[in-house]
Amino acid sequence: MTVHHLNQLLLVCSLVLLVAVAAVRISSRSGLPSLLVYLGIGIAMGQDGVGDIHFDSAALTQVIGYAALVVILAEGGLGTKWKEIKPALPAASTLALAGVAVSVGVTATAAHYLVGLEWRQALIIGAVVSSTDAAAVFSVLRKIPLPARVTGTLEAESGFNDAPVVILVLSFSTAGPFEHWYVLLGKIALELAIGAAIGIAVGWLGSWGLRHVALPASGLYPIAVMAIAVTAYAAGAMAHGSGFLAVYLASMVLGNAKLPHWPATRGFADGLGWIAQIGMFVLLGLLVTPHELGDDIWPAIIIGLALTMVARPMSVVLCLTPFRVPWQEQTLMSWAGLRGAVPIILATIPMVQGVDASRRIFNIVFVLVVVYTLVQGPTLPWLARKLRLGGDPEAAADLGIESAPLERLRGHLLSVEIPEGSKMHGVEVNELRLPAGAAVTLVVREGTSFVPLPTTVLRHGDELLVVATNPVRDAAERRLRAVGHGGKLAGWLGTDGTGKAR
Repeated sequence: MTVHHLNQLLLVCSLVLLVAVAAVRISSRSGLPSLLVYLGIGIAMGQDGVGDIHFDSAALTQVIGYAALVVILAEGGLGTKWKEIKPALPAASTLALAGVAVSVGVTATAAHYLVGLEWRQALIIGAVVSSTDAAAVFSVLRKIPLPARVTGTLEAESGFNDAPVVILVLSFSTAGPFEHWYVLLGKIALELAIGAAIGIAVGWLGSWGLRHVALPASGLYPIAVMAIAVTAYAAGAMAHGSGFLAVYLASMVLGNAKLPHWPATRGFADGLGWIAQIGMFVLLGLLVTPHELGDDIWPAIIIGLALTMVARPMSVVLCLTPFRVPWQEQTLMSWAGLRGAVPIILATIPMVQGVDASRRIFNIVFVLVVVYTLVQGPTLPWLARKLRLGGDPEAAADLGIESAPLERLRGHLLSVEIPEGSKMHGVEVNELRLPAGAAVTLVVREGTSFVPLPTTVLRHGDELLVVATNPVRDAAERRLRAVGHGGKLAGWLGTDGTGKAR
């Protein structure tokens, strides 16, 4: 490749990114998941579009898709709050394992008897579409104020269920007879256990190191966090475990570890997540050949109906009823099983393995994902309102706290932003009752900085600088969050730093 060709390639890539970023505004206004916009860009650039780019490498798409999925899972894990996901963990794990088995069985049966696919092809499609997509779930659910249990269950399920589905698709796509179900079950359990152990270990070691070692520049912290997350995936995969589960769990540990310069890290990860989504969806749009989709539209709609109206609700009811989840929440979670780029990426596995009719499998999955994402995504907020599952508008907003270590002074500098809705509004500085060794040193109000008095009353929009010694840093943050949720009487009335009664 010459320098001239490289310049052209960079120009095309930058223009695609600019168009895709502008398209985010369209998708946010219309309520459509952004994947449809990016897929449309890829199709427009492809051989049936204005770009006339001929791209048919399923192997390259699979590699790039896996890499993008690692980044997306890392970004999702970093944004997952442990306090929300912890109560939902048993239900989410059951839905990600037993629910996938139910969904595969029902969907494969429909594909075999209603569409006429051979059993191997039917099982591959059933496994491929049984995985909810992390990118679609994260992007849609975080815009809807849902109860914490619903959000936690769906986010954890989307982070967990990629691992068993990948194992199933690889097993069904391998030439030769199928493995016995108990062998397959044992393999899935072993890979999940290895991935979980490595992910938690890497996340804990990484967070410990970042909290105790001051890097020379704040911009290195986001890079270090993402490097640790990718390390978890690589270590999990090389140990013959689930790399996807490892990266998600490691990122979740990092995201709940109160790391230095956290807002900058979240912004960096969010940006990388968007780039990964855009690149992955555009590439998948390039791989599809639109004029070949005509014969597979109705089979995709039929299989999608079986998946959406039978398989998904059945798996939700069977898996969540033992946990006494209300029927309203079960209904919403049945409809919120969003499919996205992950099923399309997984549909490239049989193409790479040379499975018969693998191109048809890819086309059916592509049409199914596009059609049912177009139906389910925009209707989720409406369904949540009808089921009266909107979030509590009266809940106090959480404080934005950024921490920077002061290594030589053996302390931390906490930057605290008081948002609208915080109950810290109207509280005097001395009423914060910070632990000995922590103090509010500066207040920034409407662009003006001043050193507060003990009687200074805090207001919405204020930014505080709090200096805390290392031993009391965590206690100071807990106290600030408790006041933000419970006001000046927090602690006395039993409110802790999570905003919940003790």
